Amino acid sequence: MAATGAESNVVEILLRRKAVEPETLNEAREKAEAAGVRLEKWLVDKAVVGGEEMALALAEYLSMPPIKLAHFTPDERLADLIPHETMMMHLVFPIARLDNRLEIALGDPFDVVAVDEVHSLTGLDVVPLVAPEKEVTDLIQKVTQASTQGLEEILKDVSDSDIEVGAEHEEEMSLDEMLEKAEDAPVIRIVNSIMVEGIRKRASDIHIEPMERTLRLRYRVDGVLYENPSPPKHLQAAITSRIKIMGNLDIAERRVPQDGRFRIRALGKEADIRLSVLPTIHGEKIVMRILDKTALAPNIAALGLDKVAYERLTFAIAQPNGMILVTGPTGSGKTTTLYSALQELNQPDVNIITVEDPVEYQLPGINQVQTHAAVGLTFAAGLRSILRQDPDIVMIGEIRDSETAQIAIQAALTGHLVLSTLHTNDASGAVARLLYMGIEPFMVASSVIMTQAQRLYRKLCPVCKKERNVPVEVLKANHLDPEKFAGVTFYEPRGCPKCGGIGYRGRGALMEIILMSEGIRQLILKNADSSAIARKAAEEGMVTLREAGLQRVREGITSIEEVLRVTGGAGE
Repeated sequence: MAATGAESNVVEILLRRKAVEPETLNEAREKAEAAGVRLEKWLVDKAVVGGEEMALALAEYLSMPPIKLAHFTPDERLADLIPHETMMMHLVFPIARLDNRLEIALGDPFDVVAVDEVHSLTGLDVVPLVAPEKEVTDLIQKVTQASTQGLEEILKDVSDSDIEVGAEHEEEMSLDEMLEKAEDAPVIRIVNSIMVEGIRKRASDIHIEPMERTLRLRYRVDGVLYENPSPPKHLQAAITSRIKIMGNLDIAERRVPQDGRFRIRALGKEADIRLSVLPTIHGEKIVMRILDKTALAPNIAALGLDKVAYERLTFAIAQPNGMILVTGPTGSGKTTTLYSALQELNQPDVNIITVEDPVEYQLPGINQVQTHAAVGLTFAAGLRSILRQDPDIVMIGEIRDSETAQIAIQAALTGHLVLSTLHTNDASGAVARLLYMGIEPFMVASSVIMTQAQRLYRKLCPVCKKERNVPVEVLKANHLDPEKFAGVTFYEPRGCPKCGGIGYRGRGALMEIILMSEGIRQLILKNADSSAIARKAAEEGMVTLREAGLQRVREGITSIEEVLRVTGGAGE
């Protein structure tokens, strides 16, 4: 194995320091190459070289100051500057802050994006120090465990007599400020801890559910709900009232559903919280949707699509007029895809108007309209009005009825680029849905540029995923050709501190895209069913959802069970 320049220099420093013998080093290099890991990491993992010795060698090679963390006491307020997921991903930990300068310990000084990531999150000038990787990991785990135990610690000190619920309304809720003032308000501290923990876990939703004898707290992370230590039942009414106050809802009204919205700042992030309160037989169930703008993909390239999907989607949005339909079940990322396309299309010479229910993310430079059925502002009414606003591009949150569909088709035929969503299982089903709504086949064939279906799959944690064997019988039982997986290494989730013990970290999109061709137009004009359209699209190069997912399995990005789970109803 030819040593890289960096590795060669680090090795020379280790030899000079007599931290390792030359014979041991040659053997280690061969084993590290066989294992596919960096020599420095292999030496430390196998205890050939101590973590402290390696840190000193790396510090010398990179001309960075070293630091020892064995007896370091972390500052939890400082640790809150960086999300724990970022700390684990990049093996960084904040050590000290002076004015606009933040010193961080780096467990992997070769992680070139770590410093930039911390700078973008904190806005501070970052000074990196090299530390032993294990010491950095131990510090992060110590703070993470303390944060997850935070709610339980608060609850230990809470009794019925401690509960105070104010009636004030704050225009913009700042959790960082509220936590400082909440020493005498246990319920406020509990609610704040619940939301901070949601942001730390990268949760999309927080569920607080009243049961007969308990109050259940769950977080939805990467599309799956996970249960957490919950507040006691006797605090249910106070917690519900506190959250309703934050959302400016009527705390006295407990018989009808209510919806609200508020904003929080915590862990260096700003997030909008969409609040839904639903009366149940055991009390009011609360769901808080965390809308984190930083999680939005800035363009289509950032969605991480396969080559075919990326090329087809970029071609479609580059068209001057016509209709683009994004389909899939609730929670499949349709809105995120549309927002990514809009951000790519958003230029000073283009007028973009959307009509949504609700407006999830506020995008600068784009005119967004919120529907309000109670006063007659439906999708159809909003669409009629915005077409008089000289738009170039129109985004409709969802085509729910034939009236909206008719207006959208007319807009696409009269020189506008129209983007919208439909609830169908696959791309060919979008055409069938429009025809079912009463749209004439020739209008569908003339106006639609592209139909797309998508699903979100969970990515395996790259740190802890482990190889596994998938028997041929299992592949055949799931209607998969074993020959197509010859030589493929399968992986399964394991769980580690970096992924919170889940085994998966982050999600990606699977897409099947039908571009309107002459052959498919002829099928539509003949009123062909969706299966005939799907077969023709496959002949023309469409990659199905199932095949797009199996390609991620072949690449080692996700597990075969995850792909089968998310593409279960999507066909072959």
